[in-house]
Amino acid sequence: MEDLKIEDVNLEISENLERHRTDGFSSSEVLVVRRGAPIRISLQLEGRAFNPKTDYLKVQVMLGRMYVAMPVTFSKKVSYTRWKAYIDRESLDLQNPSVFISSPASASVGCHTFKMCALTRGSNKKSCAFGKFTLLCNPWCRADVVYIPFEDQREEYIQNDSGLLFIGTAMNPVSRPWSFDQFEPGVLEACLKLLQISPQHQTNKRMDYLNRKNPVYIGRVVSAMINSEDDRGVLKGKWAGDFKEGVNPSLWTGSGDILTQWAESGFKPVKYGQCWVFAAVMCTVMRVLGIPARVVTNFNSAHDTNDNLVIEEFYSETGQKLNRSKDSIWNFHVWVECWMTRRDLGSGLDGWQVLDPTPQERSGGVFCCGPAPVKAVKDRRIDLIYDIPFVYAAVNADVHSVILSKGQVVNYSKDTERVGSLICTKAISSPRMQNITGDYKYIKSPTSTISSRSSRMSEDSTLRRGSSGGVLVVLSLDKTPVAGEPVCFMVKVINKQRVAKMMKIHLNAQAKEYNNSPSDTFWETHGVVKLGPMEVKVIPQQIAPVQYEDVVGDDLINLAVVLEDSNSQERVLASEEFNMASPQLIIEITNEESIVPGKEQTATVTFTNPFSHMVSGVLTVVGAGLIKGKVNFRMLPLCPGGSVKQRITFIPSKVGVKMLQASLALSNINSTIRGFKMVSVSRA
Repeated sequence: MEDLKIEDVNLEISENLERHRTDGFSSSEVLVVRRGAPIRISLQLEGRAFNPKTDYLKVQVMLGRMYVAMPVTFSKKVSYTRWKAYIDRESLDLQNPSVFISSPASASVGCHTFKMCALTRGSNKKSCAFGKFTLLCNPWCRADVVYIPFEDQREEYIQNDSGLLFIGTAMNPVSRPWSFDQFEPGVLEACLKLLQISPQHQTNKRMDYLNRKNPVYIGRVVSAMINSEDDRGVLKGKWAGDFKEGVNPSLWTGSGDILTQWAESGFKPVKYGQCWVFAAVMCTVMRVLGIPARVVTNFNSAHDTNDNLVIEEFYSETGQKLNRSKDSIWNFHVWVECWMTRRDLGSGLDGWQVLDPTPQERSGGVFCCGPAPVKAVKDRRIDLIYDIPFVYAAVNADVHSVILSKGQVVNYSKDTERVGSLICTKAISSPRMQNITGDYKYIKSPTSTISSRSSRMSEDSTLRRGSSGGVLVVLSLDKTPVAGEPVCFMVKVINKQRVAKMMKIHLNAQAKEYNNSPSDTFWETHGVVKLGPMEVKVIPQQIAPVQYEDVVGDDLINLAVVLEDSNSQERVLASEEFNMASPQLIIEITNEESIVPGKEQTATVTFTNPFSHMVSGVLTVVGAGLIKGKVNFRMLPLCPGGSVKQRITFIPSKVGVKMLQASLALSNINSTIRGFKMVSVSRA
């Protein structure tokens, strides 16, 4: 009898991509599939047809130098714990038989090769063909430890290639559009290379491959590899000085440019990143690898260097904030949450886990953080792994504010609510913010979603209050400060005693970056307030746009008031840090209801200058699945109050809801104006 010969194998790309929900990776040169689900492979035979009575098929699957070999059976019964290969008798085509290869739900992530061999009874000859597939985690498979139960969660945390990052302050969160780009050309390959370049793989390839079945291990590897402190990681961080040798972190619009630049440069760190960039890029990598991921912002995030859960802030007697402490509070800090079962920790700690790729503290000797179960952070389970004390302090530390005069402490106050006052992420299937503070800490009245800031501003218009033995001072904004308008606020001084008082008043405003101490004072005023017994006085104040525009830009303002009793020299402080509400770019699309792949579309981006002087800059428009790369336009100087429109064209390449985003980097102000539009691309 003639030996059975395999001429080639057909990986049935379209069918397998659809079955494994990996259609987005259709541009990859290698078939992309998910573990715990069968792959159909058709055999192209040379010569005679397949004879089930005399022919045998064997499959060998390899990852690096490790392999598993299995016979091809006629039993469709698969196991989630071991590899299996079978032929479906009901749909058997003897001329081109199909073999299904099913991986365990705990198979290792990476690029696998396989060898399909045919043997005929009574012959020693065998005919073989080879193929490749990339295996990812499978959040649709109940047996996979990354299984997440609802389809809208999988769509948001795996398939969504765009999103919103939240920055600013808890009082006025600002949404920043971001393109995760996981399906853009070269991104999948860069994410897989990240695992190969890691120190764990370079040190012990076999052990690394074995450990890649575990998302806890993968999370720690990726957390360390996103920064470049200990390895050939993706991003170089920079928080001070200029960014002439790279890109200002504020100008990145998505993860794709960063990951492909890193891979194409021979794995040289990309300059530069800050916390939201580190987190957003890690979110992309985890989504690519099949692990549900979302970006989370912690407003007023504490960095407690001495583990005493106390952050000290120092002020001068005239209200200037001083750089005196190694501890710090970032106005916001951004990290990643990934969804997984924690079998290593026992029951009750599954679900969202904190992973922080921003290099702040070493964990296990390298700059990485997590995964720390959010439930363990809430319950202060500091006895568990990984890095729970660090995350707990970031959301729970107390703030001690100190006034210094001639090196001596003249006033001290304690705030137990400022740190971790708002923890949020993007809501599922909606461009809104979801408040998840209650997942991290016990609070009196948690709310699920904040969709409007105006009501919260009216409730929380009081920023900070300070009190001494005889005087209470309250600092409050009239409304959310808006770029181009005066910052209007009031100082309310309350005499709590039945004796008249003469008070010196010092008001001070400083610009500051979200993660640094304030710079020099840009606005101040001083005076005297006379208070009768039990009297309440309200002092209105404002800072004109011309006084803050050139200084503040995208930075924040630290505003402080210090009152000094002329007789007792007793002092009291009230302070707060706030951001300016920036204008948004308006994006309008022609024929919005009839957008299909391959058909040219037109959009218009409009900017109105809110500032008190002329501005110019560069407009950048991007959109994963809508525009290849990015499009830049130079905006000529625009007068105060003037508007400019820019027409753009784009040809969608992918079906689904996509984000078209625009950013205008102003050249004469430290400010970037942004806007986005969700675009629904239907099948033709």
